[in-house]
Amino acid sequence: MSEATKETTHESQEETKHEKVTTEEFKVNGEAIVGKVKEIIREGNIRRITIKNDEGKTLLEIPLTLGVVGGLLMPTLAAIGAIGALIANLSIKVERVERHEVAEEEKPTPEIVNA
Repeated sequence: MSEATKETTHESQEETKHEKVTTEEFKVNGEAIVGKVKEIIREGNIRRITIKNDEGKTLLEIPLTLGVVGGLLMPTLAAIGAIGALIANLSIKVERVERHEVAEEEKPTPEIVNA
């Protein structure tokens, strides 16, 4: 099995007025999971990473915010490595967020009411 293969069977988009959420799923062997998770985090715009086994059962769910980086993820990466050592084939579900800036003309203007 290759190090990581992108699984396009479950790719979806959810769009609101100010942000767009995209979901991707990758199939990864146990040995390559820590490297793939680090790669995904470096890409940025990640809202959540979910690690599942072959049956689709969630083993670990990692909510990520803009402030979570580096040292705070070390214990989580160690846990991911332990899971990868025990389970041969895993899938990684990634939720990405793209935020849209609100243009000046789209911003609501306050209404003045004469009483």
